[in-house]
Amino acid sequence: MSFSPSGGARGASALSCLLWLAAPVGPAAAQDAPVALPEITVQGSGPPQGSLTVPSVEAQRDAVNATVGSVAFIDARSFENRYTNNITDVLRETPGVFAQTRYGQEIRLSIRGSGLARSFHTRGVEILQDGIPFNFADGSGDYYQIDPLALRSVEVFKGGNALVFGSSTLGGAVNFVTPTAYTALAPAFVRIEGGSFGAFRANAQVSGISGDADALLNVTHSHQDGFRRHQNQDYSQINANIGYRLAPGVETRFYLGIYETRQKLPGSLGLTDALTFPTRASLAAITGNQARDVSAQRLANRTSFELGGGKLDVDTWVLHKNLYHPIFQVIDQDGWTYGVSPHWSGSFDLAGHRNDLVVGARYFGGTNSALQFVNVAGNRGARTADARQIANNYQAFLDNRFWITPELAVMAGAKLFHDERDFENRFATPVRTAARDYDGFNPKLGLLWQPAPTVQVFADITRSRDVPDFSDLAQANLAGLTFVPLQQQKAWTGEIGTRGSWDRFRWDVTLYRSTVRDELINFSQNAALGIPAATFNADRTVHQGVELGGAVDLIRDLSGPGAGDTITLAQLWTWNDFRFVGDRVYGNNRIAGVPRHVLRTTLSYTRPDGFFIAPTLDWVPQGAFADHANTLRTPGYALFGIQAGAKLAPGLTVFVDARNLTDERYVSDLAAVADARTASTAIFYPGEGRSVFAGLRYAF
Repeated sequence: MSFSPSGGARGASALSCLLWLAAPVGPAAAQDAPVALPEITVQGSGPPQGSLTVPSVEAQRDAVNATVGSVAFIDARSFENRYTNNITDVLRETPGVFAQTRYGQEIRLSIRGSGLARSFHTRGVEILQDGIPFNFADGSGDYYQIDPLALRSVEVFKGGNALVFGSSTLGGAVNFVTPTAYTALAPAFVRIEGGSFGAFRANAQVSGISGDADALLNVTHSHQDGFRRHQNQDYSQINANIGYRLAPGVETRFYLGIYETRQKLPGSLGLTDALTFPTRASLAAITGNQARDVSAQRLANRTSFELGGGKLDVDTWVLHKNLYHPIFQVIDQDGWTYGVSPHWSGSFDLAGHRNDLVVGARYFGGTNSALQFVNVAGNRGARTADARQIANNYQAFLDNRFWITPELAVMAGAKLFHDERDFENRFATPVRTAARDYDGFNPKLGLLWQPAPTVQVFADITRSRDVPDFSDLAQANLAGLTFVPLQQQKAWTGEIGTRGSWDRFRWDVTLYRSTVRDELINFSQNAALGIPAATFNADRTVHQGVELGGAVDLIRDLSGPGAGDTITLAQLWTWNDFRFVGDRVYGNNRIAGVPRHVLRTTLSYTRPDGFFIAPTLDWVPQGAFADHANTLRTPGYALFGIQAGAKLAPGLTVFVDARNLTDERYVSDLAAVADARTASTAIFYPGEGRSVFAGLRYAF
């Protein structure tokens, strides 16, 4: 469930010329869709029901809400008419998700403290696009290849609730679903937007259906000079898919993605500079001409078969990424990830009761050539590292829901896995090799009770395991590039919650507690003090919190009987309590990196004709600790903004998004250190100042 307003319209027509070319709300009212518990199998053959490989958005929502555990579903209609620069803007209305922008499209995502102190890439959250893994073979990943303007929906599965994908990390999984010609918001549209900090973005989408074939193409180019010095960026993203019905009950769909990133990096600052001179770049970022240039390509396929009471999906994919990344040194990498995953889902009668089952397997692996050079003003100097990283992952999983009564289901599931990490240090003489294998069994048990058609109550307990990636395992320290054989992170998580709607109220509330062993903790190194590694296994830690989202229509039909205009108040609150337990160094201190309380309040007015206006307040009462010793923390802050939009003509909408209207100085993110009394504390990323963005969208 998401508490973001929506608007827009959907058209449908056949654009067969697209197939020929491809051959060689802003805030508005909170979603009030009833919570439904359909069978897993989704039938459908044409608009607006979706297709066999990609069901309708309504069916996607129903399948997510049938999960026994905490989940969220975001319809792209909720942000189609607002400025969405990055994934933070897409996920900001989702309780329990901490997504913070550093600069441009560089964000840090943490769900329930996953990868809590990780200051780069992502750990502990599986990224999928169209249900197919987008992470690299070692589990790491990035978000700037996900285009917010090329999405039709977003599915958030927290923790072990992502078992339906075969994921079982502490943070769970986020599935970014792109549209097809059957599910697109409109057959075609163009979008132009721009604003503060030299921002400009153009986006176009065209789709069509011709007989048994359908196709969609989405293209985006964006540019920003940036709020800070040395922060200009250019992104070009292409997402396309082509589907074809091979036979009755058999459909295949190919996905193509091309992503080009050219981004200058402003670096991090000390706390005083971040709050006093937030537009500055660090000296190292300028002298080293620090940047991130990425070329990535993705080809994936899903072929689906209707088999009696269920559906078999077979996914295959390959992802290539080339990274040129001058920072403290020039990181030059070229990697491939590939995989295959068959999985069956369906419903059948078991002893006179309905039973829903998902069962599947996944293999994915990859290789990465990892070179490093001395950074000479952004150019390669002398070579300092040459490594080959190889990852292979073998997984089997099932998720079963047995309905004791039509209102009460018991869920049982599990994942079995074997992961391999092999490392070759080719820079050493002779070449040094190292390897570590990880095995595990992750069970899940839960109950789902639906006392009313639009009300659900759930409780479950899950086991999660997070396997280290090569950023953890291959660490540069005083001994050079070293393979550190870290343990996998293990946790038991229990949660209880409810979601639903009643009359003018909507809610989504979850309480959870994770007891964690061998948590993968990161902090910035200080080589001068002899700190041997940037990642270590903490013995025992606890992650617990509250994820709350609620909305109420304060006034309906404000303008008169049947007018349809509404004033809605929506509130999100995430309480994070993450701490060490009896650690020999940190005692029961809080784990650095995330504030305890994060709140967002929206008061929106919407009309059926497409007009909306929504003031917002983002409030962090007390900032996050910057070090695990808990000696330094960032100040709290409050950000005021307003979003508005209107339909000017059929298919034509305009919108404006004003942010941080009081020009608050604040820290948006940080890279945690062990002890701020002894380590360098140039680790803070200033939040953006006052800004205004506007856009125009024409759908036809």
